Amino acid sequence: MDCPGVGESIIIGQLILLERLGFPMTHQKNKTSKTKILIVDDDKKLCQLVADYLEPMGYDVDAAHNGAQGLQMILEGDYHAVILDVMMPRMDGLEVLKRLRKESDIPVLMLTARGEETDRIVGLEMGADDYLPKTFSSRELLARLRAVTRRHIMSERKAASAAKDKVLIFGNLEIEQSSRTVRLDAKTLNLTPIEYDLLTSLARSAGRVLTRDQLLDAVAGREYEVFDRSVDVHISSLRRKLGEDPRNPEFIQTVRAAGYMFKKPEDQQ
Repeated sequence: MDCPGVGESIIIGQLILLERLGFPMTHQKNKTSKTKILIVDDDKKLCQLVADYLEPMGYDVDAAHNGAQGLQMILEGDYHAVILDVMMPRMDGLEVLKRLRKESDIPVLMLTARGEETDRIVGLEMGADDYLPKTFSSRELLARLRAVTRRHIMSERKAASAAKDKVLIFGNLEIEQSSRTVRLDAKTLNLTPIEYDLLTSLARSAGRVLTRDQLLDAVAGREYEVFDRSVDVHISSLRRKLGEDPRNPEFIQTVRAAGYMFKKPEDQQ
């Protein structure tokens, strides 16, 4: 029987204590959890122990056991944070972090068996949100995980708030988001609430195709009904108010079998 390392011993001891205090320790997915975590570590036993500890605390935990697999899961998944080991075969944690930061700002909590200050500095400078040595206690892991996810949520909220106050300008078209006002050639357009939401969703994603499902999601939760092909009807009405030529639209382009795209300023006539 393999002997656990120091970090594992600490975690095991705390898990046993939690079990005695009444916490369920079976490895079952919490179906109501909305906080998805990916732990990337080649130590399968440690991954299991961390999952067993975090899941009763309201986390849904997946695991990857090498860097390449972990990077793919992060980029393809919908995770709120990543616990990433530094020392792994094939692709180490620092290389994973380097590649990840080119695509995502997801919170990353690094784990390392090496406690040298230089290792921690390198990781933090590459974009890690926090660092933990593998002698961590389970309570410290939970506290640091909550801290990095909380900071990320607050940052996203500030960015969203700033975006709502921003005036989007595309040539002679102005979208004043704070007052939900749209002007074309300095004249205010009389848009319905759904037309405004569809227009701003497309404008914020200028140059990128949005499917009908994505546009439906953008207006979800409003007090009006929108479903399936009715998006086309609202887009058609919006185009008329924008004075668009359907054969050569200035702003909203139809992408066959895909959806709609708001043209980038340099592509507008």
